Amino acid sequence: MAAASSNHFLLSFPLFLSFLFTSTLARLSPQTTTTTLDVSSSLSQAQHILSFDPQSLKAFAQTQTQPLFFNSSTSAAVFSVPLHSRGSIHKTHHTDYKALVLSRLERDSARVDSLSTKLLLALNGVKKSQLRPLPTQIQAEALSTPIISGTSQGSGEYFSRVGVGKPAKQFYMVLDTGSDINWIQCEPCNECYQQSDPIFNPSGSSTYSPVTCESKQCSSLEVSACRSGKCLYQVSYGDGSYTVGDFVTETVSFGNSGNMNGVALGCGHDNEGLFVGAAGLLGLGGGPLSLTSQIKATSFSYCLVDRDSTGSSTLDFNSGLPADSVIAPLMKSRKVNTFYYIGLTGFSVGGQAVNISPGLFEINESGEGGVIIDCGTAITRLQTQAYNALRDAFVKQTQGLPSASGVALFDTCYDLSSKSSVKVPTVSFHFGEGKSLDLPATNYLIPVDSSGTFCFAFAPTSSSMSIIGNVQQQGTRVSFDLANNRVGLSSHKC
Repeated sequence: MAAASSNHFLLSFPLFLSFLFTSTLARLSPQTTTTTLDVSSSLSQAQHILSFDPQSLKAFAQTQTQPLFFNSSTSAAVFSVPLHSRGSIHKTHHTDYKALVLSRLERDSARVDSLSTKLLLALNGVKKSQLRPLPTQIQAEALSTPIISGTSQGSGEYFSRVGVGKPAKQFYMVLDTGSDINWIQCEPCNECYQQSDPIFNPSGSSTYSPVTCESKQCSSLEVSACRSGKCLYQVSYGDGSYTVGDFVTETVSFGNSGNMNGVALGCGHDNEGLFVGAAGLLGLGGGPLSLTSQIKATSFSYCLVDRDSTGSSTLDFNSGLPADSVIAPLMKSRKVNTFYYIGLTGFSVGGQAVNISPGLFEINESGEGGVIIDCGTAITRLQTQAYNALRDAFVKQTQGLPSASGVALFDTCYDLSSKSSVKVPTVSFHFGEGKSLDLPATNYLIPVDSSGTFCFAFAPTSSSMSIIGNVQQQGTRVSFDLANNRVGLSSHKC
């Protein structure tokens, strides 16, 4: 009997040790950090943007903004203008949310191709003056209705309201951190697309002044020509979009916060492509002709509202960084001075670091690699190795969620039609020195139809350059401290 008890103990003891070891591991293993995705709210907002009928443009034009002052130490003037998503200005012609999403993604792919082409040309030493605009890859029928109706053909862009000329006329201009040249459609128009505002007439401004061919502004253009001693410009975006016209200086005003005289911009008489509704474009890149460079801004910041939101925020210049900003290095490439490279080092999912090669996101000596942050790109693109690692880590921690078929460029989707909310692993960006930014669930799981299909909002790219897009930036004030080469990321500062 004693022997039997002894044998029973010997058999049970290893099981006890195994249980004890497993329990200890469970206690020591890092707990998965989660965040809640409000499925019902996201779907409700998606439905709302389809039926939303914007107020008159006059109501928006009368909106007055005050700059958000943070811990700015500069004595430079602080300017602020309203910032809107396309959906808050144009009534979409789409009656089906999935159709709207697909058109947005198609437009976004053209945008990414444009940025990748710009980098590739620079790396290979090819000048824009050697090129001619290429036919767009987007089918004509995909553009015809949005251009005619002035509706939202994809929300990869955000609009600011600025004044041009003296007296100032107000215009909606696309915000673009991925380009430098400011331009606006001008009378007389040889070829102009439909825009929300009346086309700018230079004869109505007392400060309109053509730029001479010998000027520094003209020589700074990538593509220029001369006609009767006056400078002509051409900008092509690599996706088939382009603008051609006179290069001039004008007064640009920022709501009730001030104005700047002598800003060089293109007065476009022949403009075609994917601009859809905007009067022109504000180039906020790092080149010498960008708006930020011309007004000698020490910093600028924006906060992008949700792509389906009808709300607004602000674009501010010289207002400093919020005190609670997550700080990341801001870097420039010797090959392309337009892009803002950010010191992304990696990610975590559910509080657990994603395993990627060290230095994967660094810029090499030839100018390849790196990560730019861009307000014009919607979906974050990652080098394939990084994307696969991030996606696999997310899929591993969401095995309890019902999967759905991929949609367009998204290969990881979920059927959340039966849920009003769901807990998902938190996705975080890491910037070195232990600094990280946790993303809200709505910034990486987005609805792609009205019935409850949500997709993981990242995509791979074959380019060496990765891009942090505006879906991941939503609800975060992104501050570019140009004087100190750093980027600040602060939640809830819209």
